[in-house]
Amino acid sequence: MNLRAIQAIYVNEMSRFFRTILQSFVSPVISTSLYFVVFGAAIGSRIQEVEGVTYAAFIVPGLVMLSVIMQSISNASFGIYFPKFVGTFFELLSAPVNFLEIVIGFVGAAATKALFIGAVILGTAAVFVDLQIQHPFAMVAFLVLTCLAFSLMGFIIGIWAKNFEQLQLVPLLIVTPLVFLGGSFYSTTMLPEFWQKVTLFNPVLYLISGFRWAFFGIADVPVGWSLLAIAAFFGICLLIVARIFQTGWRLRD
Repeated sequence: MNLRAIQAIYVNEMSRFFRTILQSFVSPVISTSLYFVVFGAAIGSRIQEVEGVTYAAFIVPGLVMLSVIMQSISNASFGIYFPKFVGTFFELLSAPVNFLEIVIGFVGAAATKALFIGAVILGTAAVFVDLQIQHPFAMVAFLVLTCLAFSLMGFIIGIWAKNFEQLQLVPLLIVTPLVFLGGSFYSTTMLPEFWQKVTLFNPVLYLISGFRWAFFGIADVPVGWSLLAIAAFFGICLLIVARIFQTGWRLRD
């Protein structure tokens, strides 16, 4: 394992993040505040509690997951696409660095950025509501696994994309609707029975449900299924990345 190569990639990616630290810090704070104004105040005045939890507190896990998932994909996809766009990625491919070290460097940096955003959002949410985390270790585990898994997905998107427009295609048209329809701001028990069954086919539901369980001890699906879903998604993404480097798909273009 070439630790120096991993460190070089990781530090280079993180330096880009710290150059825009003010934007990276202020943007999620403003977005989180707006969500609480719109959902917490407007809808919260009509829905006092959801399964014994105040609505303002209930939406916090979904809000964190929404931001973390989108940030993980965005950071990882841009991080790998830009070196391809300017041609510096070919120098990395010709260096004595294997695919695992490249993935650890890029995905590790993207996941770290997403974790930072998640922490900022949690801190901002704590200003608006009284947060009590019943299972803190489980919360951190779900957060880290989600960051890593969706950073891997973003890495795949960055390799697949041929232009900057395609970088936003999958997150906007597929991931965002899945997150909003996965119980981010509501419980699936509030839906008609038919739609409750349909929602079970949404993979994001299992992530949000498990993350919410870590906060309040309530979940739309069993926690074991949530862990299995995120582990399976992580494994599938890792196999896809390994296959990409094995075949050179979209890397030699």
